[in-house]
Amino acid sequence: MEVKVLDINGKETGRKVQLSDSVFAIEPNNHAVYLDVKQYLANQRQGTHKAKERAEVAGSTRKIKKQKGTGTARAGSAKNPLFKGGGTVFGPRPRSYSFKLNKSLKRLARKSAFSIKAQESNIVVVEDFNFETPNTKNFINVLKALGLENKKSLFVLGESNKNVYLSSRNLKASSVVTNSELSTYAILNANNLILSEGSLEGIVENLNK
Repeated sequence: MEVKVLDINGKETGRKVQLSDSVFAIEPNNHAVYLDVKQYLANQRQGTHKAKERAEVAGSTRKIKKQKGTGTARAGSAKNPLFKGGGTVFGPRPRSYSFKLNKSLKRLARKSAFSIKAQESNIVVVEDFNFETPNTKNFINVLKALGLENKKSLFVLGESNKNVYLSSRNLKASSVVTNSELSTYAILNANNLILSEGSLEGIVENLNK
């Protein structure tokens, strides 16, 4: 598919680029997308939750009443989970929620995410740009020119650009990544993808290995 190339003022440059059908025009695989997003979110979990079990609760281990003849249930110690202040039964323990996925599946998921955005016409291609110094106002002006001021946007650059990255860092709805840092979650979480011309070759190369 062909897409017009815009400048940072939102005007057409008169050039067009061909987006690779192998990345931007495949039949989306929803299950691959689900698994990749699930893995990304699982990896964000700290897994530091912890509840004290019976052996870890502070308290006496003295038998609090005789075994028989009380008419009530037998009880060993004050750490009994049925008592207030007792241990937790099968409480959460620190653990890792991460799991592995094949590289080929992750590539398929990213291709599917790109294809979904292309089908929704939510991909914009802009010529490569830079700022002389980090300046949030300049970045906001770019968003306004592209009509994305109040939308979640993901800028994809061909290579790391410190000034552009720092200019966007204070904006909650916008983020800047390089083509090697892309994730399925980031692509789908944004309303619009803004791809720099210099990133296109790297995106296709990374996903067609």
